[in-house]
Amino acid sequence: MAEKRITVPSATGPYAVVYAQGVIRRAAAEIKALGENTGVYLLISPRVARRWRRPIESALRPANLRATIVFDDREAKKNMATVEQLCRRLIRAGADRRVVIVAAGGGVVGDVCGFVAASYLRGVRLVHVPTTVVAQVDSAIGGKTGVNLPGGKNLVGAFYPPQLVLADPATLKTLPPREFRSGIYEVVKYGVIGDPVLFTFLEKRIEDLVRGDAAALDFVIPRCIQAKADVVGRDERESGLREILNFGHTFAHAFETATKYRRYLHGEAVGWGMIAAARLGERTSRLAPAEASRIEALVRRVGQLPPLLAEAAKAPQRLVKIMGSDKKTRSGQLRFVLADRIGHAETVSGIPVDTVCGVLADLHRRDQSSR
Repeated sequence: MAEKRITVPSATGPYAVVYAQGVIRRAAAEIKALGENTGVYLLISPRVARRWRRPIESALRPANLRATIVFDDREAKKNMATVEQLCRRLIRAGADRRVVIVAAGGGVVGDVCGFVAASYLRGVRLVHVPTTVVAQVDSAIGGKTGVNLPGGKNLVGAFYPPQLVLADPATLKTLPPREFRSGIYEVVKYGVIGDPVLFTFLEKRIEDLVRGDAAALDFVIPRCIQAKADVVGRDERESGLREILNFGHTFAHAFETATKYRRYLHGEAVGWGMIAAARLGERTSRLAPAEASRIEALVRRVGQLPPLLAEAAKAPQRLVKIMGSDKKTRSGQLRFVLADRIGHAETVSGIPVDTVCGVLADLHRRDQSSR
């Protein structure tokens, strides 16, 4: 596969996302090209460290690797306490304002380390080495960082773009099957919101992609990276267009928060969220039933989703209340990203709460009857 180098525009200057087999081995040269540093600090999760710590450390030593910090990347630990802990460890390791933080891992690692990089000494350089599908196609690109509060997901954070992203498909081969599948839901999202060609490709090749077929990955991942770059280049701070990247996420974040991040992997919650968003679009006459069915069918072909939480039927109002903390909410009014056709989505407000609750209850009943 030929290397793909995609430029992401940013207010602080453009940066490259490099997708290539074995690109991690070139990390030192890529980091040196960013300019002089006083040290590289690798922040990595325990699971990623077990397989990739030594190769990444070996690749970073010529770029002045000073320390490796391993930290818990469970969603339940994506909080301010972890940010403070990492900042304290950086202080003890001697990190100053001219260091480079390298964040190696999945979405939680990227979100937490991005916020640390934005906050530590009021900002140090950041390089992402995303090791999951969702991180490579989505979370490592665009500069959104953040951590959770008890009241909701990603409520504290900053827009802080990296200076470089190194996406190596070799890292995806070591993912557990469930985690690999979880990332594919975010790929489906890109097809729904803006790329009908990608959506049709997925309808034809989704089983190949879920098996990790190299040719399918090499088509899909750079295409998603380019799509994300195009959107954030036009709306870096999520003032309008960028909201479409949250298709399914208003529901998903509520599902994750209600279950205390213990039932669903993020992509699985997004899978359910996209089904809910498609059915909400259908129920509000924005999306044709056949299109909603295509979206749901493709999501379900990615893999068996964990059961939809009982609150969807028994306490949908509780989920709606959690949705009220969503970043898209304006003056207490819920706003959802909904598709009006496969390949186009927009943010919609003014949907009655009873309609949202009805969609949730209906999905739960259908899920129960299918098991």
